[in-house]
Amino acid sequence: MKVEYLQSQSQRAAFAGIFLIILPNFCPNLFHPLGRAYPSLFSEWNAPSAKHTRLLEGALHQNISEKQQLDIWSPLVDQGWKPCLDSPGVPFNPEKSRGYIQVFLDGGLNQQRMGICDAVAVAKILNATLVIPHLEVNPVWQDSSSFTDIFDVDHFIEVLHDEVSIVKELPSMYSWSTREYYGTGIRPTRIKTAPVHASSNWYLENVLPMLDSYGIVAIAPFSHRLAFDNVPKEIQLLRCKVNFQALVFVPHIRTLGDNLVQRLRNSHGTNKGAKDETGSGKFIVLHLRFDKDMAAHSACDFGGGKAEKLALAKYRQVIWQGRVMKTQFSNEELRQQGRCPLTPEEIGLLLRALGFNNNTRLYLASHKVYGGEARISTLCKLFPLMEDKKSLASDEERAQVENKASLSAAVDYYVSMRTDIFISASPGNMHNAMLGYRAYKNMKTIKPNMVLLSQLFLNETIEWPEFQQAVVNGHKNRQGQLRLRKETQSIYTYPIPDCMCRQH
Repeated sequence: MKVEYLQSQSQRAAFAGIFLIILPNFCPNLFHPLGRAYPSLFSEWNAPSAKHTRLLEGALHQNISEKQQLDIWSPLVDQGWKPCLDSPGVPFNPEKSRGYIQVFLDGGLNQQRMGICDAVAVAKILNATLVIPHLEVNPVWQDSSSFTDIFDVDHFIEVLHDEVSIVKELPSMYSWSTREYYGTGIRPTRIKTAPVHASSNWYLENVLPMLDSYGIVAIAPFSHRLAFDNVPKEIQLLRCKVNFQALVFVPHIRTLGDNLVQRLRNSHGTNKGAKDETGSGKFIVLHLRFDKDMAAHSACDFGGGKAEKLALAKYRQVIWQGRVMKTQFSNEELRQQGRCPLTPEEIGLLLRALGFNNNTRLYLASHKVYGGEARISTLCKLFPLMEDKKSLASDEERAQVENKASLSAAVDYYVSMRTDIFISASPGNMHNAMLGYRAYKNMKTIKPNMVLLSQLFLNETIEWPEFQQAVVNGHKNRQGQLRLRKETQSIYTYPIPDCMCRQH
């Protein structure tokens, strides 16, 4: 009997081993580090439970005063600045164009927006005609959406027609100049060496001669290829005009965004959209920014145990081949420096400490959350009225952006432009874009104090009243107060003084 039992156990083990060997062939997304359709077998399905249970208990039982509600929901006062985009430059004459400029833009939606603004500026510097920028397929999102799929191209050209000549397609004599052409060999009309944050003079000295020789130049890569300083005033104003006026989303994105905003303002409660100062009819947008790329690149520990650490380490190695410098620091060192993104639980505790309660409408703008539903369960408990595209939009509406990451991000961007309050769980391109747009419009944007929060969350004995007071004190001047742009900082994040002027 004992021999038979051992044989049976051995057979089961063999079958189990064979099953694990062949399983990746049938379900590759369970193991593949770039799989986005399903969670990772050994990490995201084992998301940790609440980590800050003491604070969570305090947050769930707190009483928020009416004064705190009034303070947090009140709009920003006039800060003495207004949009100011009138360019002193000479209108562009298409007949004097030096040739055609093509740019190939990688990155996500927000990075591409900045690249488009810079491309228009470079065309102006060179007195050239810009071809509608080509958006590369993002290796992570795998989205092939083009400029015209995302942005209203006719509006784009019309707003800028007095400044820069822009064409949708190259004339037939240059039809050979395609992305495929530049991907199959070294080409004399391609610029590969444009330095990051190049000056205006660099383009005049290095690109203009090629433009004069060939009549066309393609610049790839192009992201962050124009400096923010020592650029003529009219060029800065032009970049602002592209960002804040010329780049608008296609009509169906705007319509879907407007529908979501209307539903957020009119859903839940008996006051049906009545706008008072304690938040009725209002909502906040939370850009969670807690996908697998962010979690892995941060090199921080998020409480998922050994399996999660191994999964994120493997992902880092596959994607960045050991080039993540943050891995040189311990988790505690990274947190002390405020370099770890806030988890869904932590951003929820921050929001409750600031004065938002369980009646607050919260719209979740985010790519797929690392850890899935289990990871955001605590956030859902703190904010039971949390919504996203999936909960608010119909099947027909979602079908317009389904499996198109850039279009999906565009909807979130549009809703974020119109929310009463915007907050991002950690710095990044979306965070920076919204800081700039909402500063330009004088709208409230909460900027988390990452260093303070990291220190508070590392304190395992802190009680809720002390935590709440520290959070409130540490965020009094981080709710949309205007700041002048410093040297090397982005005009897309800090639009003063380049895009705005003082009111008299």
